[in-house]
Amino acid sequence: MQKLYEEMKMRIEATIKLNRIPDHIRKQHKGFREWDFVLSKHDHQTILQILIDGRDSNAVDIEGNPLPTLVYLAREKRPQHHHHFKAGSMNALIRVSSRISNGPIILNVDCDMYANNSKAIKYSLCLFMDEKKGDEIAYVQFLQSFDNLTKNEIYASSFRVLQQLELHGLDAIGGPCYNGSGCFHRREALCGKKYEKNYKFDWKKVSDTKADESASFLEETCKVLASCTFEHNTTWGKEMGLIYGFLVEDIITGLNIQCKGWKSMYLSPERDGFLGVAPITLLQTLVQHKRWMDGHLQVFLSRYCPLLYGYKKIPLKLRLAYCPYNLWAANCLATLYIVVMPCLCLLKGISLFPKISSPWVFPFAYVAFVHRAYSLNEFLWCGGTFRGWCNDQRMWLFNRTSAYFFALFETILKLLGYSRLNFVVTAKVSDKEALKRYDGELIEFGATSPMFDILATLAMLNLFGIFGALKKVILDVDEDLQVLEKFGLQILLCFVLVTINLPVYQALFFRNDNGKMPSSVTYKSIIFAMLACTATMCF
Repeated sequence: MQKLYEEMKMRIEATIKLNRIPDHIRKQHKGFREWDFVLSKHDHQTILQILIDGRDSNAVDIEGNPLPTLVYLAREKRPQHHHHFKAGSMNALIRVSSRISNGPIILNVDCDMYANNSKAIKYSLCLFMDEKKGDEIAYVQFLQSFDNLTKNEIYASSFRVLQQLELHGLDAIGGPCYNGSGCFHRREALCGKKYEKNYKFDWKKVSDTKADESASFLEETCKVLASCTFEHNTTWGKEMGLIYGFLVEDIITGLNIQCKGWKSMYLSPERDGFLGVAPITLLQTLVQHKRWMDGHLQVFLSRYCPLLYGYKKIPLKLRLAYCPYNLWAANCLATLYIVVMPCLCLLKGISLFPKISSPWVFPFAYVAFVHRAYSLNEFLWCGGTFRGWCNDQRMWLFNRTSAYFFALFETILKLLGYSRLNFVVTAKVSDKEALKRYDGELIEFGATSPMFDILATLAMLNLFGIFGALKKVILDVDEDLQVLEKFGLQILLCFVLVTINLPVYQALFFRNDNGKMPSSVTYKSIIFAMLACTATMCF
């Protein structure tokens, strides 16, 4: 097995170095050779080859164990036909596999994820084959885990509390949403079948579902299933397969399946079932969150809104459970208000909170303290660290004030017809220096982006607010106690925001590596913050 692993590793490294499949490999497989006659990856015919036929008695590994069927498929793409991104690719795979193997269970894993637990299939089948509740289950969603997280999760990519606490709770009210990867599906449910109360799947007939035709015959007849025109005048992408028209095709597909009467289960074994690759720069993380939040809000504002679409189809609790995630983008408005208004009002001399001596200060203090203490306790209980929790709070602030804001803005533009659906794949590859900084838990800026302009401007705005407060306390000696009495909570809030933004100040003024904030962003942030402060003082 070690020899096989080393050979596979050498093949992968050679392919990456050449940036193409080596010639001696291409000659062995006609599917690869067909790419020689393709001018563009966006305009080509269906390319399909059965590399390993699991029905062949000679299809065994080096130890003599039988190998499963392995198929290479590149669906047809033409410029005049929308290919529907990942959802279209998944639907083509579902149709082709139904003709070749037609297994009752489908495993969906993204290209940047791999199996980490050999018992993951066994665990899932135990749920599907349960005599009492197994026939109700449409899909089993595994925990989304990553193998490149730093100790303190600098970009908070694991969603630790959400995945280890919240999603488990959904099992009691119908099951979790479909998260797009690491998920075992019941083929019938994914292909549009509605759940019926007395439904029973006959597992004894599974062995009779394989095709009897030769591999070459299947290759030719299955190509039409992956053509651009096959889905015309069908319910594929509407009622069958993954749903089209949304950036989060996984979420909307899971909701559609649940609304047909099926349930789902969340599985989080002690050893992670699947591992993937998390973004290693701040911009990659923000772009990923922007796409997610854009898609979630798009779902909420569409006819698939869980509150309306799920009416009398799924429990009210499950409909409500979808809404917090659908409305994360809208949270940017409240967060931006909290970040911007207190510091500007502090400069203007407007008090927003009760005086320190007022008894009404205790409700504010109680809510703030208990909420943060509860959040920290949850994070630590889920296996995180204190620094990890601090990074988690920082990333919530960064996401809500930049990625979520742009997601909200773009969603509104799409509703007004000024923008079109644009699926952005999150890049997961960076240079060695960026990877080194990531391993050292140093936030990677190092690029120009409107989202960085916002983050830097808000950081400078709160820094100016602290300077203004210090000026009032230091210069107005006779009134310093009155200033603290009147603006104590606002000063504390600005101080907390400045503390959270310390990595931003470091990137703006003190770092010299390639991960520092670009000079153009530094200049713009200072100018924008000064203009905001000046306008506030003048008006």
